[in-house]
Amino acid sequence: MVAHLRLASNAATGSQQQDEQPSAQPAIRVILADDHDLMRRSLRLLLDGVADLEVIAEADELPTVVHHVQDHRPHVLVLDLNMSGTLSVEAIAGLREGVPETQVVVVSMEENPLFAQRALNAGALGYVLKSTADEELPQAVRAAARGEEFVSPPVAARLRELQSSLVADKLSAREIEVLRLIALGHTSVEIARKLHLSPRTIETHRTRIHRKLGLSTRAELVRYALGRGLLKT
Repeated sequence: MVAHLRLASNAATGSQQQDEQPSAQPAIRVILADDHDLMRRSLRLLLDGVADLEVIAEADELPTVVHHVQDHRPHVLVLDLNMSGTLSVEAIAGLREGVPETQVVVVSMEENPLFAQRALNAGALGYVLKSTADEELPQAVRAAARGEEFVSPPVAARLRELQSSLVADKLSAREIEVLRLIALGHTSVEIARKLHLSPRTIETHRTRIHRKLGLSTRAELVRYALGRGLLKT
């Protein structure tokens, strides 16, 4: 499924956004990474229409992303959540450690707060839905350049609910993620593959989840996950 950006006319968008940020200020230098050509072009058109943002390079695969960030050291990297079928959050921590002056804004079609939580835990400062990127991406890039967090409002609301559950039930973010995959019917081996962990580690998480929640069957875990909204897409 391809998300379509609701792009405003260049004249209207440019005028409004120039009013928000004086053009005399130095432009925020951005690298744009998305492996879907159409989406990347749409995002490029959006960012190019904003006076205080400057796209200095593009990438369609993670090795190129790393190379460009190390070479250009932009203020902000706009990074697709999935690059060629790989969760990009796995690379965020390394990018932030290697080039700490570059902040990361993740763009995604995923509204599930677990993905946003993983991105933020890895070091991203922004999480923007592609469906609302035309309204929110420039805001998120500016916020990240200031060192501030920005999460699309629908995801932010569900993220707050998730974080409340974590506090109430004393589950770690990783345990919540494993719980969700268990409830969706995945085996420990499949979960290990998805999360790049060993099956033994997944079994350890599974044991802790059952103990913390006082639940003994998968059916009970499914009901718990449904009640917490963890199975919503």
